[in-house]
Amino acid sequence: MAVNLVNVENVSKVYGTRALLDGVSLGVSEGDRIGVVGRNGDGKTTLIRMLAKLEEADTGRVTHSGGLRLGVLTQHDSLDPTATVRHEVIRDMADHEWAGNAKIRDVLTGLFGGLDLPGFPQGLDTVIAPLSGGERRRIALAKLLIEEQDLVVLDEPTNHLDVEGIAWLAKHLRERRSALVCVTHDRWFLDQVCTRMWDVQKGDVYEYEGGYSDYVFARAERERIAATEEAKRQNLVRKELAWLRRGAPARTSKPRFRVEAANELIKDVPPPRDSSELMKFASSRLGKTVFDLEDVTVQAGPKVLLKHVTWQLGPGDRIGLVGVNGAGKTSLLRAMADAARSEGETQPAGGRVTVGRTVKLAYLSQEVAELNPNTRVLEAVQQVRERVDLGKGREMTAGQLCETFGFNKEKQWTPVGDLSGGERRRLQLLRLLMDEPNVLFLDEPTNDLDIETLTQLEDLLDGWPGSMIVISHDRFFIERTTDRVFALLGDATLRMLPRGIDEYLERRRRMEEAVAAAATPAAEKPAPERSAADQRAAKKELQKIERQLDKVSERETKLHAQIAENATDFAKVAELDAELRELGGQREELELRWLELADDA
Repeated sequence: MAVNLVNVENVSKVYGTRALLDGVSLGVSEGDRIGVVGRNGDGKTTLIRMLAKLEEADTGRVTHSGGLRLGVLTQHDSLDPTATVRHEVIRDMADHEWAGNAKIRDVLTGLFGGLDLPGFPQGLDTVIAPLSGGERRRIALAKLLIEEQDLVVLDEPTNHLDVEGIAWLAKHLRERRSALVCVTHDRWFLDQVCTRMWDVQKGDVYEYEGGYSDYVFARAERERIAATEEAKRQNLVRKELAWLRRGAPARTSKPRFRVEAANELIKDVPPPRDSSELMKFASSRLGKTVFDLEDVTVQAGPKVLLKHVTWQLGPGDRIGLVGVNGAGKTSLLRAMADAARSEGETQPAGGRVTVGRTVKLAYLSQEVAELNPNTRVLEAVQQVRERVDLGKGREMTAGQLCETFGFNKEKQWTPVGDLSGGERRRLQLLRLLMDEPNVLFLDEPTNDLDIETLTQLEDLLDGWPGSMIVISHDRFFIERTTDRVFALLGDATLRMLPRGIDEYLERRRRMEEAVAAAATPAAEKPAPERSAADQRAAKKELQKIERQLDKVSERETKLHAQIAENATDFAKVAELDAELRELGGQREELELRWLELADDA
């Protein structure tokens, strides 16, 4: 029988006149992996802080089992700014001692990309004070994970991690013996790690068995039975459930909830997007040309991030952009945005970006735009426009769109200066959409947004008729809102990935294995005997593959042009896109063979 680690008994917490938690009773046992969800401000962080005894309850009590070893990651670290990374994470362990510990090696590699902490100026001996908030957070997480605990409590652990880091953290937590309570808006992460869910809503906490997919189904079923008046919210839950059941194979191949009941609940829910209708509408708004990149080189200072990139963003394209930190994702968007703002006068370091005449770009950057702190939320939106056309006959007033993004009538009169970071992020996105753009660049749009707001945003984007590029570490959001994924793998190229983020992670893993193999001392490597004839044959095949790769690239460029020319002929576009995907597979096979032969030639 599982040992009970924490008991929460009839706990209440009031801030001002608002009851965040009202008579809540919960328990955490050995082996539990609990995900905590709910709207921003509804009490998720307060709940886990009381669970960890970092905050006192107004009434009720929280009890821990005797000798409980507890590890907590809060949103604000307690690292010593004068200390080094080595002192905070590894303490007084000798190099041979920590380097011989497989768990420590795994944590350092998983969170920092290597034992020497690439990206930190002095590696482990880097002083903490000048580091960014994201770097400090990874240090705090590493410090926690190398220790042994009975219970780990994490508040937004995926913040500031890239796709690879999140995948590593999910695997690490699945393999740990310690129980887990985790607040996060990353739905893919919740599905991978959690076996129970707590939904914090209006003072209550609802418990569900299973991960995020199970929770979506159970909540939709509960709301259907209860016949709540929140019809709009109910429909969004059913829509998300429909996407989970019909979407990515990784989710639909192993559902833990009752498949028959789920299918019955969504039988009348259409697919999230009518792609052909949206592409038709987008073409009428944008014409044939949106963004054409020809032989483009992108630099950040002296560093070349991308070389000789030829690529097109066509009408109605929905592109997810992933890649290693520093590979140039944001720099690529900035180069395209600069060309759009200057009507082609500003160009990248090399090549040319051609922008369609009708392009109206909205760019959500990672920095939150500054607004007059005395301006009210509704006024800030109305400054852009009073009403917005969302396409397909949908129109909203500024006030209605505010409510969609979680600003109720009372909150709409709050001064901008009193908003939280997440609320300012929502307001920034809201103002962009209010301007009726036909091209969206979204750079980490999910930062600081709760799950309910994310589903609202996804619903808006489902019917939004335009072209879109999304950079995000939120795998669920990319898979949900985009149709194709491109990757920057750190080799100055841009590649389409037919199998999406799974393929990206596989490629990155192979690249890391190749680097590790190359770093192995020659004495440790078996030295196969190869004749001069074998080497000549390898060189000949290499040259042949290089010619084939050139032909594939030429054909891909022509296909992109044909897709743009036939944007309104959806049967033709589908045929061309299928050929493009097939070429992507051929390219990958040729590149893998080229890598195999390169060492032998």
